[in-house]
Amino acid sequence: MAKTPIRVLVADDHAVVREGIRSVLQGEAGFTLVGEATTAAEAVRLVGDLQPDVAVLDVTMPGGSGLEATARIRQQFPATRVLILSMHDNPEYTKESVRAGAHGYLLKDSAAAELRQAIRTVSDGETYFAADSGPAPADAALQPLTMRERDVLAGVALGRTNKEIAATLGISPRTVETHRESLMRKTGVRTVAGLTRLAMDAGLVPAWR
Repeated sequence: MAKTPIRVLVADDHAVVREGIRSVLQGEAGFTLVGEATTAAEAVRLVGDLQPDVAVLDVTMPGGSGLEATARIRQQFPATRVLILSMHDNPEYTKESVRAGAHGYLLKDSAAAELRQAIRTVSDGETYFAADSGPAPADAALQPLTMRERDVLAGVALGRTNKEIAATLGISPRTVETHRESLMRKTGVRTVAGLTRLAMDAGLVPAWR
């Protein structure tokens, strides 16, 4: 029995980008392009009307950003998965996408096969974030961490303060700081951007949503 095609909505204000994605999806079995939007507001409206499995959103669009649209889609239509497609190879954009609720982040210059794989991955309930330079050894880096340190790492990746993480986990802010220092020492990662990448590659972030 054939698997039902993944229903995809694309939102980008550049016609050439939409045309390229359309070509990528129509050239492969397993995908159905159900709609196209040129603004953030139109993207949210069409997600409500069409109920796609995956919405592929550009970061920068007229009338609001793709991140703002992501947050509204996640709140109003949680069944739709969101993949951000961006020209910005910047950890801060990735971090903001995670905070908005996106399930994936992919660069616009990625190969057609990677775009299709990213859509499949988020449609299957997982996350997909493009690596900066090859696969990150996330699993190996997380092995020395305790479960509580992993919880704190996930909170850091979502931009939570020590106080917010402490409230979520039911521990003191000072204990959170101790866990942060410990996980940085164990992983060798000292920046928030680096910790965010590590948490996303390891699949820790979705558990906090």
